[in-house]
Amino acid sequence: MKRILLKLSGEALAGDKKTGFDEATCMDVARQVKVLADRGLQISIVIGGGNFWRGRTSENMERTKADQIGMLATVMNCIYVADAFRTAGLETEVFTPFVCGSFTELFSKDKAVKAMEDGKIAFFAGGTGHPYFSTDTATALRAVEIEADAILLAKSIDGVYDSDPAVNPDAKKYDTISLDDVLDQKLAVVDLTATIMCLENKMPLAVFGLNEPDSIADLLKGKFNGTYVTVK
Repeated sequence: MKRILLKLSGEALAGDKKTGFDEATCMDVARQVKVLADRGLQISIVIGGGNFWRGRTSENMERTKADQIGMLATVMNCIYVADAFRTAGLETEVFTPFVCGSFTELFSKDKAVKAMEDGKIAFFAGGTGHPYFSTDTATALRAVEIEADAILLAKSIDGVYDSDPAVNPDAKKYDTISLDDVLDQKLAVVDLTATIMCLENKMPLAVFGLNEPDSIADLLKGKFNGTYVTVK
């Protein structure tokens, strides 16, 4: 692989606190990403907003406004994690699909690719910039736009299962599964829009647990303990 998009779960970045940031977790992610960057991999990152916002808190709130708050949560996450990366010796740039003053750069494919080619880690914050689209969809969209070789999904669980392992103790974990089977079995690795986008654009995924030791750095060493989601 030459260029990847790493999707980080907001909840996983919060650690045991379940909200906000766990500094040790964020710094460990930075350390591992530096291992990949030092090997010449071009890296971009999308972060979910679930450590701050999980959608409408009541039916009195309009969906559009709730989604806008979620977009801003992802901007906060990217600014924080980008700063953690800089502390670890990495250069970063944060892109958003809407203007955020001097906090971020307005996204364009050319700027993002140039940043990665220059050795910077490109953060894609703010989702797609539109309501009704999740960070899963933003991840698939940006990965296709920048012509990434794969999406790496770092989640709070360690792979793809045939049912929810938190509910079913006998849930079966897949080592490999195709996107077609993910769609047929409604496994919700990413949301439906993102799944179809990955399927149509032949974008493979690797799903693994963020809190597994060295799970990001080990990807290039063949020590993968998650699930490969393949395309035909």
